[in-house]
Amino acid sequence: MRHIPVRVLLLALLVGTGCTRGETSMTTPPEPTHGSTDARLAAHHWQLVEATDASGTRLDAFFPNPERPVQLDFADGAVSVSNACNRMRGSFTVTDGVFVVGGLMQTEMACEEPLMRAEGAIAGVLGGGGGLRLEADDVLVLTTPAGDTLRFVGEPTPDTRFGGPGERVFFEVAPQRVPCHHGLIPDYQCLHVREVRYDENGLLTGHGEWEFLYQDIEGYTHEPGVRNVLRVLRYRLANPPADASSLAYVLDMVVESELVGE
Repeated sequence: MRHIPVRVLLLALLVGTGCTRGETSMTTPPEPTHGSTDARLAAHHWQLVEATDASGTRLDAFFPNPERPVQLDFADGAVSVSNACNRMRGSFTVTDGVFVVGGLMQTEMACEEPLMRAEGAIAGVLGGGGGLRLEADDVLVLTTPAGDTLRFVGEPTPDTRFGGPGERVFFEVAPQRVPCHHGLIPDYQCLHVREVRYDENGLLTGHGEWEFLYQDIEGYTHEPGVRNVLRVLRYRLANPPADASSLAYVLDMVVESELVGE
């Protein structure tokens, strides 16, 4: 069997901080020293659905890919941006409906022009500060001093949906699904997985035993012939249905991918 590597190895992100080669620092920004952040912000992923200028004209630069809208996430006194070109992160405070972002940092990748424009547009909005308001629990509106208005719709995070923080684990997923006995689904093909263990510096320390995974990993689409290492959040369900697993798995990041050929 020959192996054709197409790895995207992000060991510096295994523990949630640090940077990879060719990137600026993505360390956690300093904690805010004033203001407050509504807990509802951290309870949702915020996806951009509308952006207009002061005259009501749509700002097309914010929408490079309709299938992957620009997304904001809030945690630990910081805001992060995804689905533009580079990932961005900066400290975040809100005082009397006015938001301030400080120390906005980002990775350094070159992307197609629409993604680069979206990155510049959202960085400009966050870097310039402005107004913030929550409409109900799942609509977030940002306004800029120039009169631009950005409207985001919230999708509950896995922590919100499953009632608490998940346990971070790493799974190696074999290139092919394998037949396994599933009590409810005839001829079911399981993912074949084993746990991968790293130390605090992101160095490999060992593997678990190969085992069948009788359920899917939310957010992960398996491609036959591709071996992956995944960072996964594992949730223990308080009251699972009688015929269902007591665990739920959600993809956090694809750490490594390898195309395996015959």
